[in-house]
Amino acid sequence: MDMRELRYFVAVAEELHFGRAAQRLEIAQPPLSRAITQLERRLGVALLERTSRKVTLTQAGAVLLAEARAILSAVTAAERRTRRAAAAHPSLVLAVKSGTAGELLTKLLDAYTAEPDAATVDLLLCEAHQHRQLLQDGHADVALLHLPFDSAAGLDTETLCTEGQVVILPASHPLAGRSHVRTADVSALPQLPLARWPRPDGSYPDGPGAEVRNLTQLFQLIALGRTTAVIPESAGADLRRDLIAVPILDAPPVTTVIAWPPRSRLRTVADLVRVATRL
Repeated sequence: MDMRELRYFVAVAEELHFGRAAQRLEIAQPPLSRAITQLERRLGVALLERTSRKVTLTQAGAVLLAEARAILSAVTAAERRTRRAAAAHPSLVLAVKSGTAGELLTKLLDAYTAEPDAATVDLLLCEAHQHRQLLQDGHADVALLHLPFDSAAGLDTETLCTEGQVVILPASHPLAGRSHVRTADVSALPQLPLARWPRPDGSYPDGPGAEVRNLTQLFQLIALGRTTAVIPESAGADLRRDLIAVPILDAPPVTTVIAWPPRSRLRTVADLVRVATRL
């Protein structure tokens, strides 16, 4: 298999329509059909079931789609990281969720900038489910994750700090005046169901809570009395006036880690991780 064939196959497998796939690839449909047929012949398996009305993936095609996506993502990441490593002025991209780890992030950037030969750090503000994909496809070199909210599966990590959790409530809510609450108190708020965050694939779990993608959106919905959320204590600092953060005594701790792809060999990443763990 070559990269061209994999790109062709992914386009057809995602569109499930040769015409749309050809349009997406900006090629004619006949050579696309021939390329897929040649790929199937070389592999000795049927990747697609074709009828006059529709195109569907076979089991083998579903396996190749997952593998091809990973291969193409790895190649794209390698291209981006190679160009970044060869740049005249070293740089790296740090992915963080907007509104989180503010104090820690400030300390990390200040300490790293003070290092001899420090690279330029470009911040990439992302949404809750995007960290891993950004690291895998090379858009980011390193990221700050919050366990167990974020998944660090398949990544190398170093622990930076551990903190408690808080529930964010409208300032007018009866629980807003308490010094602390318990998990049972939060789960028993019928008028303020917990917000739902996207899974790594972008889908949302079922439930009555509002669908949210970032803290700005979340805080607006809480202020309107539509939902509530349990978040790391540091993310609840410097809230707007119409919101209150109340500590949850029995909530499990949140661990902030710095994460990077295990295959990374960038000196800039190693230097940033070293500074982060020292802090």
